[in-house]
Amino acid sequence: MKKFFLLFLALGAVAFAGEGESVIKAYSVVAAGVGLGLAALGGAIGMGHTAAATIAGTARNPGLGGKLMTTMFIALAMIEAQVIYTLVIALIALYANPFIG
Repeated sequence: MKKFFLLFLALGAVAFAGEGESVIKAYSVVAAGVGLGLAALGGAIGMGHTAAATIAGTARNPGLGGKLMTTMFIALAMIEAQVIYTLVIALIALYANPFIG
């Protein structure tokens, strides 16, 4: 892990070598990548927990399987919406950056 972090810092120095707007653009690219990665990670964990809870609930009471599936699909749509919102913010930071004069 330490080696990966040091490699990331070394590559970051090359990416940020510049002045003015290019530094802000480089930070925006890194922030967009990290933000999308974290959002996807959180969404995947949330979806996994939702599916596991639905399967456990259906195993305990098979008669409620249809209602649980409907509720699960609504929850999955809400989780995925958060990831899509992060994608929109990342695209704004990359293409319509408000920090560049």
